[in-house]
Amino acid sequence: MGNRTALYQSHVDAGAKIVDFGGWDMPINYGSQIEEHHTVRQNAGMFDVSHMTVVDVTGPDARAYLRTLLANDIAKLDDFIGKALYSGMLNEAGGVIDDLIVYHLDGWYRVVVNCATRDKDLAWMTRQSEGFAVTLQERADFAMIAVQGPKALAQAKQALPEQNDLIDGLKVFHGATAGDWFIARTGYTGEDGLEIMLPEADAPALWQTLIDNAVAPCGLGARDTLRLEAGMNLYGHEMDETVSPWQANMGWTIDLKDAERDFIGRAPLEAQQAEGVPAKLVGLVLRERGVLRAEQTIIVDGVEATGVITSGSFSPTLGFSIALARVPAEAEGEAVVEVRNKRLPVTIVKPNFVRHGQSLV
Repeated sequence: MGNRTALYQSHVDAGAKIVDFGGWDMPINYGSQIEEHHTVRQNAGMFDVSHMTVVDVTGPDARAYLRTLLANDIAKLDDFIGKALYSGMLNEAGGVIDDLIVYHLDGWYRVVVNCATRDKDLAWMTRQSEGFAVTLQERADFAMIAVQGPKALAQAKQALPEQNDLIDGLKVFHGATAGDWFIARTGYTGEDGLEIMLPEADAPALWQTLIDNAVAPCGLGARDTLRLEAGMNLYGHEMDETVSPWQANMGWTIDLKDAERDFIGRAPLEAQQAEGVPAKLVGLVLRERGVLRAEQTIIVDGVEATGVITSGSFSPTLGFSIALARVPAEAEGEAVVEVRNKRLPVTIVKPNFVRHGQSLV
């Protein structure tokens, strides 16, 4: 038996198929992953993401600490209470320990990291806090529900009439506290929506209220195909401690503007940039029959095994297979992927396929 969220019994009662996910017993689907995927693209669905790790960073050195810890610069948030920032947390070699979101709140910061990397993330964050006047508090008392889709905000407002003003006032990639709750306009699907952090005891009632207001429960299977269509990275696939952000389509998260800011991993990243990054993360489109999967090899310009798929699946929205893949920096145009001893033609595209329900390829 793995760890269980406060919503575990709600999933079981709804007939969810439960699987192990990073040591947690989580719903993979409630009957049809495809239907759940379409629900989020066309209407409103919700996910239990309580397995994510929330860490509050407080103290007089919180800002200085995070400016050292993260490749992106939280100084960008100084004038914006509630604004969020996406960043990599890197090791000394410039590899990605984890990717995360940090929110700037009133005098402190809230960081959300991945569940599968919880232990090493917390150990690393604690180790790097030495010498800084900061306190790190894991909020294990929180549950988190993500409500996503074109109708997500409207349906959430019906379920939470007392929070209508807060929800109406939220800009994209911003969050705000509401008593013991925290509501952010963020997500992992390529659709608009909310991520609601709340005390575990409140989670089952909110889950049921959302169901009563036409928000469909969805499992982690649909969440994965949705994030893939949106070109969003998954830790352990598109990046890990051996992969530079330059090679994971995360170059836009590396802030080198302030020459005085010596964040962890900066020197190796600058050296890689000067030398020329040898590989990049791209999208692949396969319009023939077949399904692209992680670890399939890619042939570029007739050279065997010059690239590899990091994530791949059939795209329910597009009706054909798509993938994220790491290929040589100069690769473009057409390539070939080995699928079950067959060589199938693919097109190299920008690493995003669908946003807000619309095809980008």
